[in-house]
Amino acid sequence: MARYVDGFVLPVPRKRLQAYRRMAQKAGKVWREHGALEFRECVADDVKPGKRMIYGGFKVVVDA
Repeated sequence: MARYVDGFVLPVPRKRLQAYRRMAQKAGKVWREHGALEFRECVADDVKPGKRMIYGGFKVVVDA
């Protein structure tokens, strides 16, 4: 089965992470209602600071 993945990277201040997580949980339900097979939101876990992200690790905070 072919899979298609959309990925986006955006900055979220740490003090707003809980609010973003609540919004992402709601968004996950909407995406699933519209045909998404899976929905995940992740936060940087092992990413070095700088102007660009070349590589890094992420941990899942929403799995809908």
